[in-house]
Amino acid sequence: MSRTVLERFPAGGPRGSWPAEEFAGARRDEGVPARVVMDLESDAFLVVVEQRPPERRKAEGRLVGQRTAELARE
Repeated sequence: MSRTVLERFPAGGPRGSWPAEEFAGARRDEGVPARVVMDLESDAFLVVVEQRPPERRKAEGRLVGQRTAELARE
C-alpha cells in the first residue's frame, strides 16, 4: 500500500492552530480517508491518503476522492 500526500503544513504554526488537522478533517467530511503524519526530516505535518494497488481500485471501480484522482494523474 502506498501513500499520497495531499498537502504539507509547516510544524511551526501559531500556538493553538491545527491547520493540518483541519484540512484532514475537511477531506474526511468529503469521504476521503485522510490522516495527518509528521515528517521529522522536513519538520512538517503531511495530510496523507493510503492508496490501494491499482488492480484493487479498478476492481472496485473508483478512486478515493476527487483530489486523490487529480494527484494520481500528475
